[in-house]
Amino acid sequence: MAYEQPLAYALGLEGVALLRAFGGEHGHEFTQERIAEIRRLLDDAALAHGADVDHVDTVEGYGIWAETYDGPNPAFGFDEPMVREIAGSLPPGTALDAACGTGRVAAVLAECGHRVIGVDSSPDMLDYARKRVEDADFRLGDLDRLPIDDGAVDVVTCALALSHVPDLGPVLREFARVLRPGGHVLITDMHPEQIARTHVPTVRRPDGSAARVRVHQHRTGDYLRAALAAGLEVRRCEEPSMPSPADPSEPAADPGPWEAWPWSLAGLVPAAAHAANTGVPAVLLWHFQRP
Repeated sequence: MAYEQPLAYALGLEGVALLRAFGGEHGHEFTQERIAEIRRLLDDAALAHGADVDHVDTVEGYGIWAETYDGPNPAFGFDEPMVREIAGSLPPGTALDAACGTGRVAAVLAECGHRVIGVDSSPDMLDYARKRVEDADFRLGDLDRLPIDDGAVDVVTCALALSHVPDLGPVLREFARVLRPGGHVLITDMHPEQIARTHVPTVRRPDGSAARVRVHQHRTGDYLRAALAAGLEVRRCEEPSMPSPADPSEPAADPGPWEAWPWSLAGLVPAAAHAANTGVPAVLLWHFQRP
């Protein structure tokens, strides 16, 4: 159980902004503005009211989220071009979409001409995937125990899922196990800097209580070490950032509904949020290959 308070998050953004100013990215006026804004925030009693938030596993969390999962998500714009570029350049073969969710990436693999197998631990997400890609073979299973034979696939994709895994090692070993020699692994995940900023899915349980899907903050090197230990070779690593708005807007009058936290909380301190988040990577993109 976590306690989420708007004031705490806003002050956290102010702190990161001030650290960047201390390092020379901003001057005296910016620093004084941040300190004055902190004083204003501390006097705003409405920001002191927080929420108790439970952390749930992926089966429960994505079961709730399945119906709206395919709504607008800026992270989707990073992985689909990579999958089209690499999977589309390969001869048609068998592709595994691990943690396939609603079949978003599986559909891209099918468009590239591959026979698609999708695996996910959420029955609700699989229901949507089967409707989306009718010719694919979707199976219930876990990332560290894939229901796939050794050396059975040419490509493995895994999008926005590994931050839910406590230990990357067993999962990367499974990816290597199911790959044929020369096969490719394409991974997209939320960047650890975004996990640190609590950019984690929110869900409402049937009883109305607040919850987030449980995540783990893996460092960039953790992915690399797990892949190398599994016998995979690195072909590519990218850490793209979200485009920054040209100018910060005026501060929001209130923190917004809990479902929009922490994104809406940045609106309380737009100048600090802009300074804290500019240039921070949004996702990790990995391309590995089995020798």
